[in-house]
Amino acid sequence: MLFRRLLTLSALGVLSPTLSAASLELDSVRVAEHALDAGAQARERLRQVPGGTNLLEGGEIQSGRTATLQDVLAYQPGVQAQSAGNEGVKLSIRGSGINRGPGGHGSGVFVLLDGLALSGPGGTPYELQEPLWIERAEVWRGANGFDRGAMALGGAIDLISPTGYTAAPLTLRYEAGSHGFRKRHVSSGGHADGADYFLALTDSDYDGYQEQSAGSSKGVMFNVGYRFNPKLDTRFYFRYRETEHETPGRLTWAQIKHDPRAANPTFLARGSYRPQPGSTWVANKTTWRFDDGGMLEGGLAYHDYPMDLHETNNRVKLEYSDASASLRYSKPHQLFGRDSQSAVAWRATVFLPHSGASEYVRIAGSYPVGTKTRNYEHNGSDSLLQFSNELELAPDLWLSSGLALIYTRREVQVTYPQEGTALSLSTWDYAPRLGLRYQMTPDLQVFGNLSRSVEAPHAWSMLWGSNDTFPGGSGAATGMIRNPVELENQTATTLEAGGRGDSALGAWALAYYYSLVRHELLTVELADGPTIYNAESNASPTIHQGIEAALDSELLRAGQGRLLLRQAYTYSNFRYRDDDLFGDNRLPGLPEHFYQGELRYQHDSGWHLALNAQLASRMAVDYANSRHAGSYKVFGARAGYQAPRQDWLGWLELRNLGGERYASSVTPGYDDKGGDAARLTPGEGFGVYAGISYSWR
Repeated sequence: MLFRRLLTLSALGVLSPTLSAASLELDSVRVAEHALDAGAQARERLRQVPGGTNLLEGGEIQSGRTATLQDVLAYQPGVQAQSAGNEGVKLSIRGSGINRGPGGHGSGVFVLLDGLALSGPGGTPYELQEPLWIERAEVWRGANGFDRGAMALGGAIDLISPTGYTAAPLTLRYEAGSHGFRKRHVSSGGHADGADYFLALTDSDYDGYQEQSAGSSKGVMFNVGYRFNPKLDTRFYFRYRETEHETPGRLTWAQIKHDPRAANPTFLARGSYRPQPGSTWVANKTTWRFDDGGMLEGGLAYHDYPMDLHETNNRVKLEYSDASASLRYSKPHQLFGRDSQSAVAWRATVFLPHSGASEYVRIAGSYPVGTKTRNYEHNGSDSLLQFSNELELAPDLWLSSGLALIYTRREVQVTYPQEGTALSLSTWDYAPRLGLRYQMTPDLQVFGNLSRSVEAPHAWSMLWGSNDTFPGGSGAATGMIRNPVELENQTATTLEAGGRGDSALGAWALAYYYSLVRHELLTVELADGPTIYNAESNASPTIHQGIEAALDSELLRAGQGRLLLRQAYTYSNFRYRDDDLFGDNRLPGLPEHFYQGELRYQHDSGWHLALNAQLASRMAVDYANSRHAGSYKVFGARAGYQAPRQDWLGWLELRNLGGERYASSVTPGYDDKGGDAARLTPGEGFGVYAGISYSWR
């Protein structure tokens, strides 16, 4: 109730007549030009990458349900995002994070907020990735995230916030639908005399598709910018958000087909849930532009993201906080008499002191509730120094080159009930990059690149992946992990080739990649008893290869209407390379074939009707490939209206029209020997959702 009152008071404050008219007036032409510039610059910037990229703009994001990043990242080739019915989306690009189940900190993709690091040595928490706080999302798939400081196999995603130059003075939005889903949002933006601001308050709640899967969220974000002159500007950012959700657990394939709304009996008996205490992100980015065309960008960020896990017999309270800093200098110049652009960049993210965890008995047994079982600390840092260059070898032929020097540090130690072995690992590594792009015609570009990626293990995974436990007689800590296990950095060498352009069929993009991965970090769930045991280890050599294709076509134009078709297809072939036990088995967790398409009739007056489809092949459930989750086909429909003045927006969405029962994600097992183990998260069943938004301009 308090948060809803804040929403109302914020809206009334924006409309208050005590505010000067000047603070509310927006020069619509200037705003439109600024938004166009930002979008056009992003498109051009991504076209200059010699590899696969994606761009999602605000109109696409806000034209339907915005429950999670799964809604945001739909219809994007190479990107697979599947929700567990809460915000803990399993996100994978080119097989990154294939080992993860939904609900935890993400790995394998470097996530940024407005060009500043959100991901850190502890992974990528999901709380601050609120879809309605995104004006634009830029995706650099795989090693193409080099210029964004991404060294992970999956690349980078940069979530760009609205500003006072692009946002309306007041926007009110409400969404509602099946399974108790409700979402409320109010925002305000404006600018005057070189200063601008954007403020948003958002909250949501839902009952969930499964039993014991209800949840809620609430948060506030704002940014304030000031342009001192055409050469110097700065912007401050703030985000705070809380989430909580019940945890239904994973199901067997038989349950998926016959009772997908059930909760896992073990999780149900425990009353598993996750009341997150709230995440905070405070940052600044300042840009200096010089007369010679050079540009210096500096950034600082503080990120506090505690967790409170009530999902097993023990309660785990984790403290995570880190600080990030970045500098990047770029300048156009002549090199060997050719046009060239060079850049040098530095980025570091460091765990702050006292990051760690305390565990307590949550369900009474041999010891009463609240008995402390274990304390442990985890620390670490990621630092890199990058050099890059773009050189025009010939008209419309550009060579991209770069080298990153990488330093990673991880420290883990159990400190209670007695100090265990302290594990401290520090590693220097490198990541070179070489690429070519050729603009053959104004409508055809081809590209290729050869790159290396480096990804360090999360500090917590070095502890949770160990099997060195406290012996009998250790009190409440008996049987719990005592000493961490040493893990090596995951590395990959990737070759990519493809192209993009416009043709008679429409706007298209196509990429093929082949990655040789060493020491891949893979997690396997070995038990589902009082404490779930997830062992993370370095795998024998693996191969990741795939095809990513997109096509946006205008099939028909008649009168004031157009018939449009957008399609995205991802082929994923991830497997072992002559493993002693598993041979050339496929890695479990993702489907080999994944397709999304939407057929849409768009009328010039602003309304549209659309039919959509999502198809996926079966996927292995364990590393032995002894069992698979079945393929599925899910169909939906949507209708909407966007007023020509860009003030009113409304939509109605029908999801999973056929009520398909399917597994949306897999938490892999080791070798189930053909048994039907509980490793699957059900996809959402039939649902109806609607939303309305009004922007006062």
